[in-house]
Amino acid sequence: MLAEAALAPKFLILYAFIASAVYVHFRGVRRHKFLRQLTDHSSFTAPINCFMYAFSAVSTRPVLDTKDLPELQLLLDNWQVFRDEGMALYHQGEIKASARYDDLGFNSFFRSGWKRFYLKWYDAPLPSAQQLCPRSVELLQRIPSIKGAMFAMLGSGGVLNEHRDPYAGSLRYHLGLSTPNNDRCRIYIDGTPYSWRDGQGLLFDETYIHKAYNDTPQDRLILFCDVTRPMRYRFAQAVNDFISWKVLRETATRNSPGDRLGILNRAFGYIYQIRLVGIRLKRWNRRVYYLVKYALLGGLLVWILI
Repeated sequence: MLAEAALAPKFLILYAFIASAVYVHFRGVRRHKFLRQLTDHSSFTAPINCFMYAFSAVSTRPVLDTKDLPELQLLLDNWQVFRDEGMALYHQGEIKASARYDDLGFNSFFRSGWKRFYLKWYDAPLPSAQQLCPRSVELLQRIPSIKGAMFAMLGSGGVLNEHRDPYAGSLRYHLGLSTPNNDRCRIYIDGTPYSWRDGQGLLFDETYIHKAYNDTPQDRLILFCDVTRPMRYRFAQAVNDFISWKVLRETATRNSPGDRLGILNRAFGYIYQIRLVGIRLKRWNRRVYYLVKYALLGGLLVWILI
């Protein structure tokens, strides 16, 4: 009887976890195939994301009106400032992929023509950004709800495959700076296409499935921001702020050696070596790779429940 009583809370937690993961999977019109969703990071962050959806003070639809966050008007009013400093960095070769495994949030994008220069990331502005693009940093610092910002480039021919971002406590804002101004350079958000235009903003929920293409001869440069999702109650906002400060702050990476590297990105360099072993195993024999992968997941589940 005592053993059964001890197991009951674990099963309740497991059922809540499964229910939230199922909700995330069926949210929106686009969804991953079952086996991908099973191991996707959005399944593991589903419980906290469902909390964010439940207490969101703004719409939870895929694309929002930028008027929902009026503070973003400052960025729009000064888009040419960002364009000028961003293009200067672009011509200097400062907008680039990381040469190390120290950017866990965007590491997979580098293989498909995506590059970046961080301005801030859930912390104070990066020293390299303060030195190289001070006007952009000063403008961003006027908006406390902007927790992360970077110049993001999608090169000519670049492709970002379908994915969900892991955390619903923020909303994603794109401001076109130097774009092809062409529908062949576009992002699909929950299956609906949107194209970037110079001086225009796009606000969306990045936990819906999205993908991007640049089928033009011109590189696309935007200002990319993570903006805190407004929450309806103080306790919910406090939870969101706590996660941002204690967890997402540790995903900080660097443009140059003088910038701070978060704990999670320090660990990522070592953890990714295991991923490289998995990649080699998958190339050798896909069946064995998936057998090992799901055996490990099953073992983890049994360990949690026992």
